[in-house]
Parts: sequence; C-alpha cells; structure tokens
Amino acid sequence: MMREIRRRGALETAELGEALPPLLKRIYASRGVRHADELALTLDRLLPVNSLEGVPAGVELLLEHRRDGHILIVGDFDADGATGSALLVRALRALGFARVEFLVPDRFKLGYGLTPEIVSLAAMSEPSLIVTVDNGISSLEGVAAARARGIPVLITDHHLPGPQLPAAQALINPNIPGSRFGSRALCGVGVAFYLIAALARALEPREFRAADLLDLVALGTVADLVPLDRNNRILVAQGLKRMRAGRCVPGLRALAEHSKRDLERLEVADLAFALAPRVNAAGRLADMSIGIRCLITDDAGEARQLARELSELNQARREIELKMQREALELLARVRLEPQGGDFLGLCLFDETWHQGVVGLVAGRVKERVHRPVIAFARDEGDALRGSARSVDGIHIRDVLEEIATRHPGLVRRFGGHAMAAGLTLERARFEEFREAFAAAIAARAEGAALAGILLSDGELEPAQLSVETARLLQRAGPWGAGFPEPVFDGAFRVAERRVLSDRHLKLRLLPRAGDGRYATGLLALDAIYFGFLEGEGEGLPEPPAPGAEVHVGYRLEVNEYEGLERAQLNCQHLALL
Repeated sequence: MMREIRRRGALETAELGEALPPLLKRIYASRGVRHADELALTLDRLLPVNSLEGVPAGVELLLEHRRDGHILIVGDFDADGATGSALLVRALRALGFARVEFLVPDRFKLGYGLTPEIVSLAAMSEPSLIVTVDNGISSLEGVAAARARGIPVLITDHHLPGPQLPAAQALINPNIPGSRFGSRALCGVGVAFYLIAALARALEPREFRAADLLDLVALGTVADLVPLDRNNRILVAQGLKRMRAGRCVPGLRALAEHSKRDLERLEVADLAFALAPRVNAAGRLADMSIGIRCLITDDAGEARQLARELSELNQARREIELKMQREALELLARVRLEPQGGDFLGLCLFDETWHQGVVGLVAGRVKERVHRPVIAFARDEGDALRGSARSVDGIHIRDVLEEIATRHPGLVRRFGGHAMAAGLTLERARFEEFREAFAAAIAARAEGAALAGILLSDGELEPAQLSVETARLLQRAGPWGAGFPEPVFDGAFRVAERRVLSDRHLKLRLLPRAGDGRYATGLLALDAIYFGFLEGEGEGLPEPPAPGAEVHVGYRLEVNEYEGLERAQLNCQHLALL
C-alpha cells in the first residue's frame, strides 16, 4: 500500500537556545522538546530510584536473603528479559549475595511468565526467594503456587496488569494503577536497574556501581522498542557512552565483533539490528540461557564462543523468517484489503508449518507492509494456537485483546503484552471466530484513514545539507528510537543510475533538486539504497524507476563507510514518481 508523507509541525513555544543548529531545533521541537534543559542526558537527570513504587520494599526483601539465602531469577525469553536477568545476576553476586542463579522458561514447553509449572521446576533447586524479570504481573496462579510452597516472590515487570494483581511479597512495575512514577516507559531491564541502583545505595559498596551495568540496560531498552522518553533516553545514552569507551561486559564486546560493528562508534541502530537480534535468536529457536550466559560471563573466550553460537542461531532464524515471510505474503494476497472488505483493519494469519519463535517477526513485517495490526499464529501443544501481535500507533493491542476476552468469554485462553505488541493462545478450532472478533474490534477503534501508514517527515534538506557532516550531526543528536523517532526527510530527486543488489535491494544514484527547481549535475549525485524493494517492500512504486525519472523520496540521511571512505547516503523509506 502506498504511504502518505506528512510533514511534522514544530511547537512554536519551544525555547531551545541560540547555540543549537536550526535543523536540530526544528527536529527536537517537532518531538515535543520545549526547553534546552530537556536535552541534557546526564545521570543526575534520571528520575530518583526510590520514586518507583515498590523499590524500597524490594530492596528490603532482597536484603533478607543476602547472607544465607538462595535467590532464583526467573526471566523472560527475549532480549529485555535476558539483559534484565544478566543485570540482576551480575549485580547481586557483586554485592555479596550468597547464592544467585537464574532460570528462563522454555517458551515452547512452559510458556511465558511465572506459571505453576515453572514454580514446580524452580522449587527443585529450593530457592529462598524468586525474583521475576520482565514478567510476573499477570502470574496470579504462579505466585499463589510459590507461596503455597513457602517461597516468597519479588516481581519486577513493566507489562500492563490485569484487573487483579498477584499476591507477591513485593511488586515493582511503573504501570500498576495509581503509580506516580514519572515514566511508564521503563522496560524490564530498566525496572531491574532501578531496583539494583537502590540496593547499591543501601549497601554503599566500595567496588560496585550500578551505572556500570547501563550497557545491558541500553541493549534491553532498545531491543524492547519501548518509547524513548527522556528517562529512557538517559539510560540508553549513558549505556552507549560506556560501550563506546570499551566499558561493557565481554559478551557485548563479542557480539559487536561477530556482527562486525565498531564498538567505539556504536549507535542505537547497531543495538537494534545487530546485537539484539542475536540475543533474541536464542529465545526464538533454542534456549535463552545461551544469551544470558553470554552476558554474564567475564571470560572473554567463553563470551566469544557463546556469541558465535548466538550468531549461528540468528542466521538460522533469518532463513526461517524469510521462508515464513514469503508464505505470509501468499496468504496476504488472498486477503481483502480494500476499505469495504471485512479484513480491512485487522489481520490474522496462520500456517501449519510456522515456527512459534518467529511469528512475531512475521507479524511485524506484514504490519509494516499493510499498516494495520497483525497477528501471526503458529501451532502450540495439543489443540492450541499461539499468536504474536504487532500493532500501529493509535491501536493499543493489549486493550483490544482484553476487550475480545471480555466480550467473548473463553475465546482467548491467555493473553498479555502492551500497546504495540502482545501474545495470546486460543483453541485452534476457534481461529475463524477469533479472526472475525479481532477485525471487528479493530474496526470499532479506528477509521481506515487512521491506518493509512503515514510517513512523518521532518521536511526537506537543501542540497548542501545532504552531507556526511549533517548525517553525523543527526547521529550525535540521538539516541533515536520508539517514541523519539530518527529524523526522516523528503524531497525531489532525479534518478541518475540504478542497479539491483542481491536480487533484493535497489541501489540508486540521485540528483537533488534545488530551490530554483533545477537538478544538480552528475558529479553531485548521491548514493541511495532501498532495502527489500525487490521483495515488495518498496512504498509507492511497483518497479524501479528508470534513469532520468523524477521521484519523490522519503529518506533517512546516513553515512556509508566503504574501504575507508565516508559518503552521505539516503536510506529510502518511500519512493514515488513525481
């Protein structure tokens, strides 16, 4: 579907100072930054650690088990859960806790969260305290099972709670009703960091600083796609600062090496598209304990070996995902996408052969193509299906699932998640019933125009601004991410050259148009790349434009480094004929 490009409007009341370049003023103002002070990303600007409800009680509970207790960390099987688990294990061991271990559930056998089955497994090691990371807020039965065995539970989570909270001894979650904490955007590892920062303050250790673990916080925060409000931007910026200085855990260094990323120049995009997928691959295809062990070990050789395993798993994941994407596109070709069609606003896709660990990625790719909420399903044990949902701005997907569960009792067995992503299980025989209920629920929440896939632009750059210097300026102005998006620009260009790379990507040489309407000469042509254009991911054109064609391009400005040379490059997000 063709996307509409709409230019952002800036806040007229923004007071960003005279020192800031006009381009950055425009960009920051359009993202809601009103004062220059809001751009300070130093640790002293972080929201106070004890202002997060539940943290003081969590610290007190941990201290009760420090000397002779056995603390078991129960994490989630994604990068947020892995980084959070690694952070807690590293920190508690460094702070002198007697025995600290971790357990991560097998997503294919035990499912998500602190279930009674996981409690039974955990009880075999006789923990004195269970601490959840990135899960637990919906684990009413699991917490009850732990308490029945005499095992107290400390929940650290960030997902939205249901109508009832679990009866844990302590609960830390910025999204519980009535919370006054200044950021509801913390992810699982962010919540774990707040707990550890408060614990360290209580113990006042000589050789431990919670801030030294911000490399893990940055990776988990970027991987989980939570909004980068100011508090999260501080966490990410400080974590990146430490990584670039080489002050990161050996596992992150090894992952950067395996993904051929320069640690000294690491950016958010490197975390999102290189390091995080490798960690996530363990939970998607195998056992997330591989990823956690990679982030826990202090042995460089072991870290490299585990990073190699993660890279191999990630390559296997890519191959599985590519096959599933092609199958999803075949299914999509049979779906009615026109406004009067019943499938127009919400899509449910299912194939007998799809892999449970990869359906979320497929849902995300299809969502980007059709610009509406998508749920991809795979077979679960017995007669069940397990689905992974991805949504768009303005449609809170967990609320949609809760509405369906309320209106159709028994249709959804389990569900959980947040605004942009969620998971659920249902009976296979009721797939069509659910598909219709999902389409109706989405239709009731948004008009078709609201799901048109609008690409927001920060306006046009002058030809002189299409430079390496501008690209570096924009890089340094981050971190960019969900809720604080990387700048996208749009403008008119003439195609000078075109070619295809790897049978998938479109490589162009483009001549920018100046304010007087004239195009630059061939000597001033810019490189441009449109990833996945030949796989149907291109917006606006069914086939590559011919040399000489005039095109409207939506793009990100970046630096392309090749054989020691740096050149400005347009990373195309949209391409249409003028």
